[in-house]
Amino acid sequence: MTKWVYTFGVGETEGAAAMRDLLGGKGANLAEMSNLGLPVPPGFTLTTEVCTSYYKNNREYPDELEGQVTAALKQIEEVTEKLFGDRYNPLLVSVRSGARASMPGMMDTVLNLGLNDETVLGLATLAEDERFAYDSYRRFIQMYSDVVLGVDHHSFEEILEDAKTEKGVTLDTELEAEDWKALVGEYLALTKRETGKDFPQDPHDQLWGAIGAVFGSWMNQRAITYRRLHDIPAEWGTAVNVQAMVFGNMGESSATGVAFTRDPSTGERAYYGEFLINAQGEDVVAGIRTPQYLTQIARKAAGALEPSMEEAMPAAYKELAQIFDRLEAHYRDMQDVEFTVERGKLYMLQTRTGKRTTKSALKIAVDMAGEGLITEAEAIGRVEPQGLDQLLHPTLDAKAPREVIGKGLPASPGAASGEVVFNADEAEARGKAGHKVILVRIETSPEDIHGMHAAAGILTSRGGMTSHAAVVARGMGRACVAGAGNVRIDYGAGAFTARGETIKAGDTITIDGSSGEIMKGAVATVQPELTGDFSKLMKWADGARRLGVRANAETPEDARTAREFGAEGIGLCRTEHMFFDGARILAVREMIVAKDEDGRRKALGKLLQEQRGDFVELFHIMKGLPVTIRLLDPPLHEFLPHEEAEIAEVAAAAGISVEAINRRLADLAEANPMLGHRGCRLGITYPEIYEMQARAIFQAAAEVSQDQGETVVPEIMIPLAATKAEIDFLKARIDAVAAAVETETGGKLDYLVGTMIELPRAALRAGEIALSAEFFSFGTNDLTQTTFGISRDDAARFLWDYQEKGVLAADPFVTIDREGVGELVRIGAERGRAARARIKLGICGEHGGDPASIAFCEEAGLDYVSCSPFRVPIARLAAAQAVLNNAPERE
Repeated sequence: MTKWVYTFGVGETEGAAAMRDLLGGKGANLAEMSNLGLPVPPGFTLTTEVCTSYYKNNREYPDELEGQVTAALKQIEEVTEKLFGDRYNPLLVSVRSGARASMPGMMDTVLNLGLNDETVLGLATLAEDERFAYDSYRRFIQMYSDVVLGVDHHSFEEILEDAKTEKGVTLDTELEAEDWKALVGEYLALTKRETGKDFPQDPHDQLWGAIGAVFGSWMNQRAITYRRLHDIPAEWGTAVNVQAMVFGNMGESSATGVAFTRDPSTGERAYYGEFLINAQGEDVVAGIRTPQYLTQIARKAAGALEPSMEEAMPAAYKELAQIFDRLEAHYRDMQDVEFTVERGKLYMLQTRTGKRTTKSALKIAVDMAGEGLITEAEAIGRVEPQGLDQLLHPTLDAKAPREVIGKGLPASPGAASGEVVFNADEAEARGKAGHKVILVRIETSPEDIHGMHAAAGILTSRGGMTSHAAVVARGMGRACVAGAGNVRIDYGAGAFTARGETIKAGDTITIDGSSGEIMKGAVATVQPELTGDFSKLMKWADGARRLGVRANAETPEDARTAREFGAEGIGLCRTEHMFFDGARILAVREMIVAKDEDGRRKALGKLLQEQRGDFVELFHIMKGLPVTIRLLDPPLHEFLPHEEAEIAEVAAAAGISVEAINRRLADLAEANPMLGHRGCRLGITYPEIYEMQARAIFQAAAEVSQDQGETVVPEIMIPLAATKAEIDFLKARIDAVAAAVETETGGKLDYLVGTMIELPRAALRAGEIALSAEFFSFGTNDLTQTTFGISRDDAARFLWDYQEKGVLAADPFVTIDREGVGELVRIGAERGRAARARIKLGICGEHGGDPASIAFCEEAGLDYVSCSPFRVPIARLAAAQAVLNNAPERE
């Protein structure tokens, strides 16, 4: 027979902390505290398997469940010497949820279950306190009616507020027994009006109603949303915990509270929490009364007058403090606890690993390692890599008021306020004038790069997490909200609308790139702060990881930022970003509209010195570290002008007519440019482009090698290759340029020529391609596009639905698709290494900064990941965790 129910606090406890998957977090920890001999009210847990069975069998319980619940309830009766449903000596219970992953506030709870019109009299007699008994009964009616019967809790609160107003009081504690009796009558009447039935009086019916409601709340909308946001599978289910009630509302010697064994905001080693005298648990968080501080130090620091628990209940506080220390030592982590004091006696109702800010997580992990409580390896695993964004970017002040007018995708972390501008030129101009601006675009393109750089933040109404705006913003460390579908942008009017609000150019808005929220006006932010704890943890992580971590960078600012954050080289230098500078774009456009090769070479000659200067600066900054330079990749039409004034400017510079420019624009237009004339296809059609870039790279390498007295070894990357023949054609020209530069400088060049693997064919033919390519960098942005046949710029429109409906577990542009794209990466790596044993393998798509994707890269045996500069610390930590998480399997 399947065991569906496990008891705790009733003699020999049947569970333990290790049984979290079966008993849920709350049930497992209640059992563990019972095993430790802590004062835990007795109870039992209905396992998560009951929940799974309940939903698999059309909300029907297993046949054996009722009998096991009855037997467990009998054991509680024996320990408490009370009887469930007895009118003279009633046992009351709480019914609470408890999933294996903490989901605070997402599911339902019922307290004081077992009260009815008869048992309330017995409770009053036992407690010698009629006021307490009816206060408990009215709480139960409200909670049960809300959670189980579907009566809006606000209706009960309105009745209560009216009663207090009529009596001329403000606090619940000022109401007397007769007041509560009257309110119980009104509550029962309200429930009957709303449901058409009398409030259930049979405690057993109440119990099964509450159990069903808790299991039902696993599928309520807020729980579904929470699970999606935190990647909690629906099939895990929740447990249900039934526990004997203890009462914090039995007068001035009783209390209830919530506490943390360390400060969850700062990580300081100080007890942190709140309590209320003569209250039940929900009162602490409901805001009906102002909670009091736990410690005297905290009370004095806040300037509060009401006594702390340390002062008001010294004996209970002393015992609680001892339990805090014992729990933290036992669990070896900061704990979040709930407790009740009933007439001076302390009871523990819950302990769990406390949620915390990244700042707090970092300090707690490093401090606990220093205290010998955990190892350095465990400390590395205690900090969520993605959370490091909180330490690297400005965040919104949690206390600041805000008016949210829209929401998009959290494309690049950080918060920014500024004046709205609708084009890149204006963003740059206002930025130079000292204004903070938010660049608002339907979507961005490479020609917006100067405005994006000048802006404090970027907002787009189209595009996904790997759109141009998202990728560039992350690289620059700018806050970005992308794909905000409810934002309607009218460039002509110079305004956008969202949720009925019209925001004009020059108005101030705030965006939060960590949540995707768009807010009206300026919202106060908190600047990032890196501490010695950060450096210490990063040092430990670097000692544990195998994967190298490089950065995607093409500007000196990006390169310096990358080095400051610990990058071990540049894994992707996108040379096209260097062409959009105002002084260069004209020469690029001249090259594109030139009639013949001579015209193109003449225009490219104007760019050579600028490109060489770019690479000289990057090589100097990286000081001998590897620099992987991708030759020109995007379609040429992206560089061409579209405004009449710009077209006229190019025509004059090139010495041709405006009509000729327009014809060239028409010639370059493509139905699907991402699969069109781009990447190595440009280099084959116009070899002179790649020859100029190669010359700039080699001249810069020669110059810096001479300056530094150390050989610079550039890695030249050919983009979008599908065949070995493409590599061979272009490599021959690159080698010829290298030979020419060697002759000119009299020095010997050391360099590598490799390719991006971003097409399925290239991955499948990697063995052949590796005969010519000296390194592979998996460009997983395009590899995901071409494997799925999905445009990453349009994917946001429907991939959300795919995730909501369970078609895809995650956005494949954010976290690598292991089964499809990942399989191609594995194939490419294996076949590449079979052909060239020492081939260098990396990844340079946006997945290079995603912890789950980094774990895959570790498993696949890649040599390095490359990501935006501000994600380098995230990648370093995630790479260490990937090794440590696999350590048992490696032994």
